[in-house]
Amino acid sequence: MNTDVQWMQAAVELAKEAGEAGEVPVGAVVVRDGILVGRGRNGPIGNTDPTAHAEIMALRDAAKTIGNYRLENCTLYVTLEPCTMCSGAIQDINHQTEVAGGVLADECRQLLQQFFKPKRINMNPLRDDALRPPDDWFEDIPDYPWAAHYVSDLPSLNGLRLHYLDEGLLEIPSQVQDASNRQQLTYLCLHGNPAWSYLYRKMIPTFTAHGHRVVAPDLIGFGKSDKLKKATQHNFDFHRQVLLDFIEHLDLKRIVLVVQDWGGILGLTLPMDMPHRFAGLLVMNTALATGTHPLSKGFLSWREWCQANPDFDVAKLFARGNKHMSDAETQAYNSPFKDRGHRAALHAFPPMVPEFENSPGAEISRQALHFWREQWQGQTMMAIGLQDPVLGEPVMRELQQNIKGCPSPLLLSQAGHFVQEHGQSIAESAVQYFKVSTS
Repeated sequence: MNTDVQWMQAAVELAKEAGEAGEVPVGAVVVRDGILVGRGRNGPIGNTDPTAHAEIMALRDAAKTIGNYRLENCTLYVTLEPCTMCSGAIQDINHQTEVAGGVLADECRQLLQQFFKPKRINMNPLRDDALRPPDDWFEDIPDYPWAAHYVSDLPSLNGLRLHYLDEGLLEIPSQVQDASNRQQLTYLCLHGNPAWSYLYRKMIPTFTAHGHRVVAPDLIGFGKSDKLKKATQHNFDFHRQVLLDFIEHLDLKRIVLVVQDWGGILGLTLPMDMPHRFAGLLVMNTALATGTHPLSKGFLSWREWCQANPDFDVAKLFARGNKHMSDAETQAYNSPFKDRGHRAALHAFPPMVPEFENSPGAEISRQALHFWREQWQGQTMMAIGLQDPVLGEPVMRELQQNIKGCPSPLLLSQAGHFVQEHGQSIAESAVQYFKVSTS
């Protein structure tokens, strides 16, 4: 095999890795005396570094390997003609640089064309300020067999693509609906941070087995939904409006709202805008952040920890409080965040919780609190994970007092913050409770 071809193929493999991570597929290697001493792939998004081009990354790697920035007698192989910045870096290292082109040119060109082609013809094109997680990030995830559904034409989404699960819908023409169809509930399951719809995998089968529909969206920034590149693009009103538009778009009725964590902080503000659509509430370890009371010490500690550990391992977080979970299950929570560029929502959500009376979202939460106290007509079931240090029993007992007709909660002594990881028993209790309450 021609030596140049061999090394260019190594660069092509790195370019493919870049493309799989959502970067423009460019790869580069540095070779000296027949030995590969440096490698790099495009990574401006993942590294949050506008200079992280493949050539620069390869040059840095080679200099570190050799122990000399001059890189004498080295050859750089790159799958795309260097830009002005990279050309300048190459010239600075060695003013005697020689250039040869055409090696595997067709293969390199096809990589770029294949990368950009979907963006040109996709009916749901990816916005320039967003990222889309590759499908293969979610392959071989345990206990998540459900088909993906997407929507991008909600007014509030402005072209972003939202992923959701939709299971158990009885497709019976309205003119021949029978009693079972009229009694079908829709369990609308809203996750929090840093989870996604995978959190409800232990509850969905129970709901559908009893003839009910389950709809579980991934909030923008989480799961299979598009990821905004910047944390500052996330805000309370945006996510709330997306959920309102989503419910209207699917025309959801007889909803049992299932919430936990941010699923409740946002979700508990929804029914007052469309009370005719909601029949029940299943509420777990969450809060209404009205800004009138200090946030819990547990939450403040969590927020400080997130700020100090921006690249925390999501899988380890779940494993810490759920010793019964397998490694494959905990790793599934890392699936949406395999590249650093996809983590903006993880950085955005902890400081986004309304803390003061004038915080974004606080006023609408106070309106929601009045609704739950005075106007709520549906039935409520509460479940509390007693091992939760963030939104545990004291927070939930206070919330219970502010929900009209909320009965004594179901207490789960082994469950922590992510109550849904013990969710099968909760779901079984819920289908029996709401079967009687909403009939």
